[in-house]
Amino acid sequence: MKFKDRVYGEVEISEPVLLEIIDCPTFQRLKDIDQGGYFEPYYPGTQHSRFEHSVGVCLLLKKYGALIEEQIAGLIHDVSHSAFSHCIDYVLNVGSEKEQSHQDNVFDDFVRKSEIPEILLKYNFDLDYILDDKNFPLKEKELPDLCADRIDYSLRDACVFGELKNPEYFLDNLVAEEQKWIFKNFESAKKHAELFNKLNNKYWAGLVSNVMFKGVSDYLKYSLSKNYISKADLYTTDKIVLAKVEPFHGKDKQLQLLFDRMNNKIGFKNNPNDFDGEVFCKSRVVDPLCRHNGEVKRVSEIDASWGKILEEESKPKHYFIKFER
Repeated sequence: MKFKDRVYGEVEISEPVLLEIIDCPTFQRLKDIDQGGYFEPYYPGTQHSRFEHSVGVCLLLKKYGALIEEQIAGLIHDVSHSAFSHCIDYVLNVGSEKEQSHQDNVFDDFVRKSEIPEILLKYNFDLDYILDDKNFPLKEKELPDLCADRIDYSLRDACVFGELKNPEYFLDNLVAEEQKWIFKNFESAKKHAELFNKLNNKYWAGLVSNVMFKGVSDYLKYSLSKNYISKADLYTTDKIVLAKVEPFHGKDKQLQLLFDRMNNKIGFKNNPNDFDGEVFCKSRVVDPLCRHNGEVKRVSEIDASWGKILEEESKPKHYFIKFER
C-alpha cells in the first residue's frame, strides 16, 4: 500500500500485519476522530485525524529502523481515543485535565477487546509484549524527552497550522541511537524545542484550546445528563456523536447554547474575576538531546535559559473562561 503523508511523503507499507491492523474497524474509526479535539471552528482548514497521526508514528519508526514490534506499538498507540480526543478528559472522571491521561488509562483494556489481539496472534506477535511501553523507548518516553509520538505530532501540527514548511530539516538532523532520539547539532535541537514550545502555547495549551475543551465538554456532559447520548457513544466517532445529539437542538435551548459555544459562535475571554468555568490544561515542553562538541547533551545543559522555560512550561495551564452568553 502506498501512503502519502504530509510529513514523510509517499511511503510504501508492505508488512501484512500493519496492513491488516490499518484495515480493521478499530483503527479505521480513527479517521473520524479529530487529532486536536474539535479545532475546525477555531482554526478553519486545520482538521486532521488520529488516523493520520497514528500511521505517521509508525512511518517515523520505520524510517529510523525500529523493529516491526515497535512499529506495531506506534501504529496502535492511539486506538483507545474517544470521540473528540482529549476533550474526553474534561467529561469523564477517569480522565485528568492536567495530565490528559484518559486514553492511556483505558488503552490496555480497549485493545484487548478489539480485533487487534487476533491479528497479532495470526502473525505470531506477543500481545503483552506489544502493549508494554517499556519495550519501546523510541516510541514512548516521559516528558521532557523526545519520542516518536511527540516528534510526529509536533511536526504534523506545525505543518497543519502553517508554522513549518520544511519538516525534512528536522528529520534530516535526527538520528535514533541506543534507543534515544538525538539531533545532530544544537541548532536543530534548539529550533525543534522552540517550535514545540510555540505549538504548546499557541495551540495545544493556549486559551483557544481551553475554550474548545470547555465548550465541547459542557456540550457532551449535558447531552449525557439528558440521555441524548450514552457513554458508549463516546467511543464511536465525532460525527456519530454529533449526529445523535443534533435532533435535540431545536427542542432544548440550553443544548443549542452549548452547541453555539463549542462552535465558536459566542465570544469569550479569560477573566479570573468573572467566569463560567475554570479550565486546567496539560502543558508540554521538550528538552531534546543533541550532539555538541563531541558529546550528547540536552538543550538545557547547553543553554541555561531553556532550563527556566522547561521549569515554567512543565506546569499545567490554568484559565477562567467567560462566555458572552
